Amino acid sequence: MEPGPIAAPPGRPRRGPARGGTQIIPWPPDFRAGERAPWAHLRPGDRHVDIEDLRRAFRRRRPRPPVREPFAVRRPAAVLLPLYTGGDGLRVVLTRRPTAMRSHSGEVSFPGGGFEATDADLVATALRESEEEIALPADRVEIIGQLDPLATLSSAAMITPYVGYVADLPALRPEPREVAAILHVPVAELLEDGVFHQEWWPLPPQVVDVEAGAAAWRPMFFYELTGDTVWGATARLLTQLLGIATGTEAG
Repeated sequence: MEPGPIAAPPGRPRRGPARGGTQIIPWPPDFRAGERAPWAHLRPGDRHVDIEDLRRAFRRRRPRPPVREPFAVRRPAAVLLPLYTGGDGLRVVLTRRPTAMRSHSGEVSFPGGGFEATDADLVATALRESEEEIALPADRVEIIGQLDPLATLSSAAMITPYVGYVADLPALRPEPREVAAILHVPVAELLEDGVFHQEWWPLPPQVVDVEAGAAAWRPMFFYELTGDTVWGATARLLTQLLGIATGTEAG
């Protein structure tokens, strides 16, 4: 996919106090600036989202089939996007990976992992991994919807994302080998101006069809939180969730 007319790269966006993390992000030298947040045109009062809004939106929506990727996908996997209602409204639970991990070091992600033979289905995979990683009991989670499957080059996995609501959130505990910290992020914060930005990155040479001619580009999404940057597949899933919640998802 080729980005439309875009101004020359402006450099990294400015961050507010304490926003952004220390994650190592492999920015290419020839990235391009992207579009505004899909919900940027909404007034702050129109960005309010509660669980009933989200339930209604998922009842009207069906997940799209996976996009065919120009790289090998070797295994199925699933993640859970856990939501609950806090004092400041709807919140989403994210995890920060330990910096000692060989891959995805220090990245912010959703609990999840690869399908195992003992899993009844991919919903069971997402729930099992969430219980293992953050001690979220499967029987506390109401699955309210599914996002579009996506594949990642780094893991060679086809990931099926499920959105779950927890009416009575128990005390969560990180599994230290896989989770350094559990993050409770207000959805309202994710929708604030200045938190989201998009860039266009060229696809790695090993996955570009040289005979196709023009360079291939992919959109990359970022959320600058207090002390953390969410990017990559996790940011893609957040963007789709927020687009569904606000009625601004691209067709």
